Amino acid sequence: MIGFYDYTVIMTYISVVSSMVGIFCAMTDRISLAVCCLAFSGLCDMFDGKIARTKKNRTEEEKCFGIQIDSLADIVCFGILPIVLCFKLGMYHVYGIAILLFYGLAGLIRLAYFNVMEAKRQSETSENRKYYQGLPITSISVILPLLFVASMIVPGYNRFVVLLHITMLAVGLLFILDFRFCKPTNRELVILVAVVAVAVLFVLFYKEGWWRFSYLYKTSMERGGTL
Repeated sequence: MIGFYDYTVIMTYISVVSSMVGIFCAMTDRISLAVCCLAFSGLCDMFDGKIARTKKNRTEEEKCFGIQIDSLADIVCFGILPIVLCFKLGMYHVYGIAILLFYGLAGLIRLAYFNVMEAKRQSETSENRKYYQGLPITSISVILPLLFVASMIVPGYNRFVVLLHITMLAVGLLFILDFRFCKPTNRELVILVAVVAVAVLFVLFYKEGWWRFSYLYKTSMERGGTL
């Protein structure tokens, strides 16, 4: 069979499946489930590299495959899913679509650049990466769920949509701006996972907030999506 199927890439495959489910959920207006799928994909991505590095006898082909499959998965999980989700949340006007097109292109450029530089870095050193150039594309799996939770607490669907436009434009810019972003420590990762987990539980079980957001969302759709 073509491909690699050992435990070093299983988390990446799970992440992609989660995101594809999230896309289906977003397209059928199951927004809260789509947000949870995005957060879960981000959780898988946090640990797939750590799991892969536990296998000490990886061949060069396995290492190269890991780099490629990770970036290909990222464009689905943190590129396409957020675009579909944001489109369904209100970014369907010309300016919103333009921002989402920019976001997707910036994410693609970032991942391609990362592949080139990571392959070069691994050929020169075996040390673990200590920082990223620009904002990692996986950061959207933290940003969007927290923004969505905020929208359920603070009333005003229109204000949320405006903030969503600004956020996606800013994140897209940060993908391709050349600055150093320190790689989170294990302790910081644990805190980040805990925060996102609380956000996901909030989305799933805070019915009053979800009902209010859902009502405002459907009302906006019925009015033609005017802001």
